[in-house]
Amino acid sequence: MHATVAVSRELKCALLEGLSRGDHDAVMEAASLRRVPAKNQITKQGFPANRLFLLVKGCARYYYTTPDGGKLLLRWIEPGEILGALALTAKPTQYLVSVETVKDSEVLVWDRDVLRSLAREIPRLLDNALLISAEYLEWALTAYTALTCNTARERLAKVLISYGRAIGEESREGLLIDVTNEELANSAHITKYTTCRLLSEWQKNFAVAKRRGKILLLAPERLLIATR
Repeated sequence: MHATVAVSRELKCALLEGLSRGDHDAVMEAASLRRVPAKNQITKQGFPANRLFLLVKGCARYYYTTPDGGKLLLRWIEPGEILGALALTAKPTQYLVSVETVKDSEVLVWDRDVLRSLAREIPRLLDNALLISAEYLEWALTAYTALTCNTARERLAKVLISYGRAIGEESREGLLIDVTNEELANSAHITKYTTCRLLSEWQKNFAVAKRRGKILLLAPERLLIATR
């Protein structure tokens, strides 16, 4: 069995949903497997969208580089999710955002020309890609609603919980999260000062604690209670 076929059969992937066994295997056999160490880019904002990727192991995240050079952290990417879907479009375009790995990861990679050829033979690929795009729009609407309707406290609490679920390492006390105050501030769309103030408050309430430059999430439910 082709290595990429074996890898993909262990994943639940929306891009492959509804494909016949033969079509599924044909798509997978056209991919190559690549290992990407933590804190490395997979796609880069503004560069040609000439490859599509499927995360099969590890963890990654989208981010947007602002005109002033700031780094706006966006959505997490977990195994089974695709990135760089603009490689499927008929008209060549550029990646809108960058993707970086958070943990050591593995991705399946398709070149644009190969992918477009597969899409012509298997129209379901484009249908699935459209549904995935709709899910991303839903995420963007949810994020925008939170930005306009939720308080800074509520946004930071939700960001901490999402970080815990995505990259938290389990310990006897809770989830140990390798994240900086600046990254939390960017993700919650608040200032670094506000982030530090809220974290100090939550430490006093035993919801979080500092451990070796990381944040220990002790009790997520206390964070939620603290936002009320």
